[in-house]
Amino acid sequence: MSRPVIIRGAGPRVLVIYKKSALQVYVHERKNPRIQQLMTSKHPVVSRLVRAHDSHASALLVAQKVMRKLGAHAEFRFRSDAGKSDTFDLVVTLGGDGTLLWASHIVGPNHPIVAINTAPKDSVGFFCAGTRNELADILESAMKGKLRATKLSRMQVDVDGLTMSKRVLNDALFCHESPASTSRYLISAGGKKEEHKSSGLWVGPAAGSTAALKSAGGRVLPASSKQIQFVAREPYVPPGGSYSLTRGLIPEGKALSVVSKMRAGRLYLDGSHLAHVIEMGSTLRFSRSDEPLTLLGFRR
Repeated sequence: MSRPVIIRGAGPRVLVIYKKSALQVYVHERKNPRIQQLMTSKHPVVSRLVRAHDSHASALLVAQKVMRKLGAHAEFRFRSDAGKSDTFDLVVTLGGDGTLLWASHIVGPNHPIVAINTAPKDSVGFFCAGTRNELADILESAMKGKLRATKLSRMQVDVDGLTMSKRVLNDALFCHESPASTSRYLISAGGKKEEHKSSGLWVGPAAGSTAALKSAGGRVLPASSKQIQFVAREPYVPPGGSYSLTRGLIPEGKALSVVSKMRAGRLYLDGSHLAHVIEMGSTLRFSRSDEPLTLLGFRR
C-alpha cells in the first residue's frame, strides 16, 4: 500500500502514518539488482526481509479493517507523504520507533499519538504501545481515550539564532560530514568552555537516553525528566590534558552551546533523514522545547 487510503466513517478523525518495508522499497519499487540477486540466492543477509514485509503488510490490512469496524474517519498515508496532523483527533503510527520519530515532527504538543510495532521480530519498539498482535485492542482503546497519556520532553535546536526544530524526541548528532574525520568544536555548559576533538557530539532529551546516548556512555534518565543530556563520542584527550565537558546534563531553562570548527559539519535530528549543513563558526544551541509530545500507551 503506497497510495493514501481513506476510510470515511463518522467517528473520530484518525491519521495513520505507516512505513514501507525494505522489501517493498528496494525489491518491488526500486528493483535494486544487488538485493534482488541476494533474494534469489537466499543469502542470509536478506533472510529477514520477507518475514518483516509479510508481518508489516498484514498489520496494515488489519488496521484498515479495525478502523472500518470502529467507524473512524481514517486516512492512511506513507510517512514521507503524511503532511500536517492538525485536523486529526489522533495520530497512529504503524512501523517501529523510526516511524514514530518521523511522525513526531509533524505532531504538536496537544495532539495524541500512539505507535504500534508491526514487525516485532525485526523492529525496535521502545516508544510503541504494543505490537501487531494487540493492534485491534490498542486502536480501540486509543480512540476511546482509555490509553494512558505520557508527556515526553522534546528538544529545541537552534543554529545561528534560527530554529531548526522544536520537536526532537530522540537525539541530535553533530559531527563531521565524514565519519572517518575528526569533529572539532567549542562547547559551553554550566559556565565552562572547552575545545573538543571527537567523533561527534550526541545531545538529546530524556526519551532518547536509552538509545545512542546510552551506548556512547550516557545515563538513562527517567521519562519524566526535563533535562537535556550530552555525550561526546570517542573524545580525543591530548597528552597531559583533560576534559570536563565530555558528558553532562543541562537543567530546564538552560542551554548547551556548541560552535563549529569544521568546514563540513552536519547536524542530524532524530536519525539520518533530517540533516543540516553546519558551517565553520556557526553556533548551535540545544535546550528543552516548549512542545512536549503526548504519547499514548508508553510502557517505559
